[in-house]
Amino acid sequence: MDRALPPGVLSMHVLPADHHDRDWDAIIVPREVKERLLSQALLVLEHGRKLAMLSGLPHGLIVLAGPPGTGKTTMARGLAQVAALALARKGATMLLEINPHAFPSDMLGESQRNVTRLLTETVPEFAARHPFVVVLIDEVESFAVRRSAASFEANPVDVHRATDAVLLGIDEIAKNLPSVLFVTTTNFIEGVDEAFLSRADLVMRFALPDRETIERILGHGLGELAIQWPALGPMAQDAARISELAARCEGWDGRRIRKLILAALAQRLDVARDPAKLAWDDLFEAARKQGGVEWAGGRAPTSRELFPDVPKELMHDHDHGHDPHHGPHAHGPHRHTHTHQHDDEASPGRGRLAPTFARIPFQARRNRW
Repeated sequence: MDRALPPGVLSMHVLPADHHDRDWDAIIVPREVKERLLSQALLVLEHGRKLAMLSGLPHGLIVLAGPPGTGKTTMARGLAQVAALALARKGATMLLEINPHAFPSDMLGESQRNVTRLLTETVPEFAARHPFVVVLIDEVESFAVRRSAASFEANPVDVHRATDAVLLGIDEIAKNLPSVLFVTTTNFIEGVDEAFLSRADLVMRFALPDRETIERILGHGLGELAIQWPALGPMAQDAARISELAARCEGWDGRRIRKLILAALAQRLDVARDPAKLAWDDLFEAARKQGGVEWAGGRAPTSRELFPDVPKELMHDHDHGHDPHHGPHAHGPHRHTHTHQHDDEASPGRGRLAPTFARIPFQARRNRW
């Protein structure tokens, strides 16, 4: 049975692991950007104990800032994996993903206590069991709130105390646990406390991709499709059409560009059923609609007009509250046994029985699933 996660911890992963390779590879930025980021991480993880002796000790803190959809969180996860690969011969790396929204509380002083517990108990406990620990905090503006802005809020005291606790915890971990690296992301760097940012060893600002990067993202995405559907291989190699499509995507973030390919696959039913039929027209049409839906066209066919040839023996009836003698393995088509309650019927608590589902105790319902 899996052990419950500590309070505030969203997930934890022991790295390196095969299934974590994709994150680093998926983010398309210049080689020098990735090298700078990885070098900063390895400097802290591998040499943090020696560097802690310096007067200007590293805080083991990286901040990735930029607009939504630019790959900050994916890059952070990928960084943990690649750093773990580099350090694998010296021991495993634990990646802790923190939920920053788990710490604010309406109770005075509770936010401070929650943050203090994370940084003085939870993180040190993992650091004691693993030679290297990477702590990923998404949306760090919810965790280290800018106190100068909070001063104008109705109840700034707890915000101030919580941010104070974050700063104190970061300082203590930097001195006593120098092989712990915090990698944080923010869409709104203006909301992050100034003192927190001043402690960062590296603040990396992500921007929207330029034309060349958009082309590489599109080519990479089409190349991934071609692995699954080899007939699409020529599309992934068509640099001229990719460049033309990239021109339609200028100003888009990386996530939206990648989702354009998914939108193209869903432009036509026959392509959705068989992605090998994807055509350039589908991609350009999806780009014209900016990945969305255009509310125009003729009459939509009915469900049976779309799929008229489904054999009757494959048709299933509702079986909510069904008689066990008429289950999914009974002979012939299922008998319709769904209990419907109309607006003019009595509701629970008004003298008539509620539908079958409502009479099942909550615990029993959960156990059934």
